[in-house]
Amino acid sequence: MLEIDIRITAGDLYDYMLMHTYHGASGILGSCFGALGVVVGFATQNWLLLIFGVIILLYLPWNLFLKSRLQFQSNAAFQEPLHYLLDDHGITVSQKETTQQQAWEDMVKAVSTARSIIIYTSGRNATIFPKAQLGDQKALLIEMISTHMPPARVKIRT
Repeated sequence: MLEIDIRITAGDLYDYMLMHTYHGASGILGSCFGALGVVVGFATQNWLLLIFGVIILLYLPWNLFLKSRLQFQSNAAFQEPLHYLLDDHGITVSQKETTQQQAWEDMVKAVSTARSIIIYTSGRNATIFPKAQLGDQKALLIEMISTHMPPARVKIRT
């Protein structure tokens, strides 16, 4: 059993949104088209195409940055710390009087970024554990995830 208190920041949301988007079709295609525009524009000295490619490359991260700030400010759940209890049954998250539980077998996948460990509870929803707030519990969290989720669903780098 592992208990962790986490306070999600706008930066944590931004990190999650970047990872989620750039590992999906829209992020990959946008990056490819933007990079192609930059390379072809530079090679042919077509400055309009070069500028268009740069705009495409910069639009998505800037848009995600703005969305993460807006979501952080508009969602009351991010203003208070979340209490997580991880045990053999799954993850229980509580905040004030509200409690929700998610069974391990319902977890979609677990991934990591340089900043966070993320457990997807559905295709779009996830539980974010910022590494900076985990301290010495990071290894225990990774062990708990690896023990209770199939190895094919766990892609965590330490």
